[in-house]
Amino acid sequence: MGTTLLIGLGTLLLTLGLYPNACNTQKVLNRPDPKDGRCSYTFIVPQQKLSGALCVNTASANQSELQTLRAELKKQQEQMDRLRARLEQEGAAVMEVRTLRKESNSMNSRITQLYAQLLSEVITKKDQILEQKRVESLLLNATAQALQVSNNYRELEKKYGALTSMMSAQNQFISRLEKQCQCKNSPHSAAVTLEPPNAPKPSVYHNYSSAANDVQRDQSLPAAQQQENSVSVGPLPTSTADAPTEPPFISFPVTKTPGPWRDCQHVLSSGEGISGIYLLRPQGTNTLFQAWCEQSHAQGGWTVIQRRQDGSVNFFRTWEQYKQGFGNLDGEYWLGLEHLYWLTKQGQYKLRLTLEDWQGRQVFAEYDSFHLEPETDWYRLRLGHYQGTAGDSLSWHNNKAFTTLDRDKDSYSGNCAHFQKGGWWYHMCAHSNLNGVWYRGGHYRSRYQDGVYWAEFHGGSYSLKRVSMMVKPI
Repeated sequence: MGTTLLIGLGTLLLTLGLYPNACNTQKVLNRPDPKDGRCSYTFIVPQQKLSGALCVNTASANQSELQTLRAELKKQQEQMDRLRARLEQEGAAVMEVRTLRKESNSMNSRITQLYAQLLSEVITKKDQILEQKRVESLLLNATAQALQVSNNYRELEKKYGALTSMMSAQNQFISRLEKQCQCKNSPHSAAVTLEPPNAPKPSVYHNYSSAANDVQRDQSLPAAQQQENSVSVGPLPTSTADAPTEPPFISFPVTKTPGPWRDCQHVLSSGEGISGIYLLRPQGTNTLFQAWCEQSHAQGGWTVIQRRQDGSVNFFRTWEQYKQGFGNLDGEYWLGLEHLYWLTKQGQYKLRLTLEDWQGRQVFAEYDSFHLEPETDWYRLRLGHYQGTAGDSLSWHNNKAFTTLDRDKDSYSGNCAHFQKGGWWYHMCAHSNLNGVWYRGGHYRSRYQDGVYWAEFHGGSYSLKRVSMMVKPI
């Protein structure tokens, strides 16, 4: 800007003719020109600070600078707008983050509260489970003790009945002796035979009809011998053919611990290797029942579900009795269809039958699978493949419903239970009848084939001496 002003002032002075003539008028600087011999003057004007508008032709320069400034201002304005928009976005994001933090803190507090509540409920339920287990253990112990007390009470009741009978017989005998003494002292005495009277048979409670008793008594004994057995006297009442049977849940326990176990295989694996009566409770049910565990036959672990050996138990029973079970656990008995259903529902079981004739020959039949359907399907028999030495007389009954005298579910036009005198999975009617009448001696005479027979072993007119049915998990 200063150079332009200097040039402008120089031009103005030249135009006005303001050139000095002598060299001695030099005020600032004198430089001789060797060419033309004239003196030249150079005016040095100090640079001044200009303010305000200049009357110099600077229109083109100001316009370009203005455009540059406007462009720069526009860029800065755009950058400022962008920064403002970004600031607004970041501000919204910051507000959202703050809101999320507040919600997160609230959720953490709620989760902590729920966790504490859940932990409290878990502890409470754990305490309840422990208490339930303790009560269940007490209940099982009380049940075992009640069974023992009941068994002892029944035994004492039997002994009391026997003693009562003996006392009554002795009283009658003493009365006869007194009468004899009185007769001897009289002048016209007559001879009196001194024979001890037969003790009256202890009274019992019959849970089935007398007609059924007559059907299931030992048919091969003479009538006189049957009457003699019915009034026999002894120190304790003995089991006779027409005596009523007792439920299978009264026999004394022989276990070291009260149990219960799932089955006799569980008993064996628990260290109880002696055959006897054990308390069982299959999985899936709270029903407790006793059963005879056979631990000395075929590697042990067998749960005996049926046994025939002396004809002391009546097997001509109703549906309800076959469902719940009957007999004596240390003798002849039927475990019960309902117990057998729950027992075989636990897993895969196999069935083994042992048969013995009156000559002492023993055979067996084994089926690799065995279970029953529920009562809604009439305890239908499901049987696997056979192996053994007795012959297969049960597969013919496979997939058949159970039939009793009061519940006819067989394929025959009549009731097979009426003719076979028992309860079985009858078809039309039977190739085996292990719950029939126990006849002494083997071959029997009857209007129907109603003995304890296995058709493939001596045929249907031969009543076997001993029979047992056992199950075991595979």
